Amino acid sequence: MNIYVGNLSWNLKDQDLSNLFATYGEVTSAKIVTDKFTQRSKGFGFVEMANDAEAQAAIAALNGTEVDGRNIVVNESRPKPEGGGGGGFKKRSFGGGGGGFKKGGYNKGGGGGYNRDRGGFNNDY
Repeated sequence: MNIYVGNLSWNLKDQDLSNLFATYGEVTSAKIVTDKFTQRSKGFGFVEMANDAEAQAAIAALNGTEVDGRNIVVNESRPKPEGGGGGGFKKRSFGGGGGGFKKGGYNKGGGGGYNRDRGGFNNDY
C-alpha cells in the first residue's frame, strides 16, 4: 500500500521516514519529495508498505502524531486522476508565424509578433 505523509519537518530524510514506519511492518520504500532545483524538502513524502494490514495500523497510529515538532498527516495515497491536473505554467503563444512570400507578391496579411490585445491591466480610471 502506498501511504501519503504530509506536514513533515524539512529536517527529515528518507531514512527517518522509513524508520518511523518500520516499527509497524516492512517498509518497501520511503521517499520525501524534494524541490528539483533547491533539493530542499517540500514537506511531504510517500511510504510504501508490503502488507496492507500493517500499513493501515501505521496510518491509524501515526496520523496526527508529532514528529520533529510538527503534527504529521498520514493517509492512504490516492492516485492522481487520469487526464486531469496540468496547472502551473502554460506555454503561451505570442503571435507567431506570418510573413514570408506568397506566390504573386508579398503577403499583405501582416506578420506575427507580440499579441498586444491580450487583456491585462485596464487603464480606464
